[in-house]
Amino acid sequence: MKRFWSQTEVIPGAQAFAIALDGKQVKRGDGTPLSVPFGALATGIAEEWAGIGDSFTLDDFPLTRLTVSAEEQQLPAIRSQLIGHLASYGMTDLLCYRSEAPKALIACEAEAWDPWIDWAARELGVGLHVTSAILPIDQPAESRTAFIAALEDMSAYTLAGLAVIVPALGSLVLGLAVARGALEPKAAFACANLGALWQEGRWGTDAEANVGRAMAENDVALAARFMRLCQT
Repeated sequence: MKRFWSQTEVIPGAQAFAIALDGKQVKRGDGTPLSVPFGALATGIAEEWAGIGDSFTLDDFPLTRLTVSAEEQQLPAIRSQLIGHLASYGMTDLLCYRSEAPKALIACEAEAWDPWIDWAARELGVGLHVTSAILPIDQPAESRTAFIAALEDMSAYTLAGLAVIVPALGSLVLGLAVARGALEPKAAFACANLGALWQEGRWGTDAEANVGRAMAENDVALAARFMRLCQT
């Protein structure tokens, strides 16, 4: 699509901020005006639209898309479904599944992942079992309850960010650590990809895998930025 506007601005309101293109408010796909309760997010969205070149696709507006997603997830049924979906990641969390060999990799995983298993127990009240078996293990039912309680305390905007971060990492524990400011997104991504990076250090890099990993890392960074913008 071709760019059709020249000026972009944030319009403050009594309780929310709108984004306007040449004086006309940006609208969602259903025709309702797009507005957000956070000034920093409104500024980020406006900068997103202002920075577009002569042509664009919808993929060029990640903050806008996350905002629309967050607003949709305020509906009780959708919110409940998302929380249940994210909690399921916690019950099969990447950090709980360890390598059987070699010993060096086992040691690396323990060093990098054990502190976050401990963090989940301390900060979230979540107790998780760890295994080196391939088949899934059963986690305590109380852990799912604790995960859901932590997620229910979060806004629709934070949940929208987690809906991107958690699948990309394969870990609800790491995603919650990012959301709570205990872990930087770059460090979380490196932690989640420890095994792949360890293997590359031993056997060399795979160009195609690197491209896919870079895209996933960008998604995590963008979602983490979105969550930060939704705090002010």
